[in-house]
Amino acid sequence: MYRPGWSQLFHVTCPSAKAVAWCYRGGSISAEPRINERIRVPEVRLVGPSGEQVGIVPLAKALELAQEYDLDLVEVAANARPPVCKLMDYGKFKYESAMKAREARKNQAHTVIKEMKLRPKIDPHDYDTKKGHVVRFLKQGDKVKITIMFRGREQSRPELGYRLLQRLAEDVQELGFIESNPKQDGRNMIMVLGPHKKKTEAMAEAREAQAARKAERQGGSSEAPAAAAEETSPESPAENAEA
Repeated sequence: MYRPGWSQLFHVTCPSAKAVAWCYRGGSISAEPRINERIRVPEVRLVGPSGEQVGIVPLAKALELAQEYDLDLVEVAANARPPVCKLMDYGKFKYESAMKAREARKNQAHTVIKEMKLRPKIDPHDYDTKKGHVVRFLKQGDKVKITIMFRGREQSRPELGYRLLQRLAEDVQELGFIESNPKQDGRNMIMVLGPHKKKTEAMAEAREAQAARKAERQGGSSEAPAAAAEETSPESPAENAEA
């Protein structure tokens, strides 16, 4: 008789969710914790709404307390013996968890390496433009990879690229430092500049500057109506007396 192994895929229909899912035999369809009637154990270690330890109680008693408090019975430690369940508002808990994860992703700093390409005989105006981009990248807390591209006979003059990289490093030394010294890579010469500020510090300063600009705009808009009101106000009693 053929008996499928544990790795055999089989089709599972979930009537409650009206959805069809594929899973491994013995596996779990959802990664979310079991709540209320989905908990299938005779007894649980119950934790109250405020975190107080209620103790080991029958599942029916735990569900009764959940209805009494108008909360959900949520399985927070399924591998414990008996499983640990807590009384909570599960919908509110999921919403707060999602907001915390979103805030954490928002404040997470990723190291980014920007790239700037130059020619050994770059025009002074183009050099100033490229340097401005490097300054902006370093202020944002990003690393900058500077690439000098040699063409034709320029490959026999690598000192031109080296001097240009050293000049750029000196011009931005207040914002960054040479993390990787200039080195030849085929037809190119590469140098990496690292920022003095960490990415998190740069992000915090940018948020503070944005908040300051917003407050300044709001202050200016509130002063305008006040000035207009002063211009349209009636004459003072003293002025009326003189008239």
